Amino acid sequence: MKIVRVTTLLLSLVFTTAFVVDRPTVARTSTARADTPHGARDISARSETLDTVYTSEQIDALLPHRYPFALVDKVVEYDAGKRAVGIKCVTKNEEFFNGHFPGRPIMPGVLQVEALAQLAGIVCLQMDGATPGAVFFFAGVDGVKWKRPVVPGDVLVMEVEIKKWKAKF
Repeated sequence: MKIVRVTTLLLSLVFTTAFVVDRPTVARTSTARADTPHGARDISARSETLDTVYTSEQIDALLPHRYPFALVDKVVEYDAGKRAVGIKCVTKNEEFFNGHFPGRPIMPGVLQVEALAQLAGIVCLQMDGATPGAVFFFAGVDGVKWKRPVVPGDVLVMEVEIKKWKAKF
């Protein structure tokens, strides 16, 4: 399993990290390692202990974003007022793949950053001093690097940590 790391400064308040989790390629021969998972049961067991803290429906109650711009599918870790880990399952049915790029679908980097911002919004909207239903805006993004494209079938695992908080921009 390969993991790609992206680091950026978001809203000038939040340190964020995103990982793209690859599907490993395994040869279906007798030379495959014994510890390599095979079949739906083994592969499902990889995420069996992963709890969902916020479902898609609960995220909809917190954030104003709706299709096609709701970019966090679920939150799997949450420390109130501090940090969160969220997941975006990237499918070939995403609207942006129609034009980015025909024949070679790649998730736009700006939407990956937006997904991180939405995850940060889930944390910030529940902090002391936050106005319920408030809308958060970007103040800036610095130091963004992509190591490889995010394509249909990838899972974008994002982590945000609040380093500094101001209730007003």
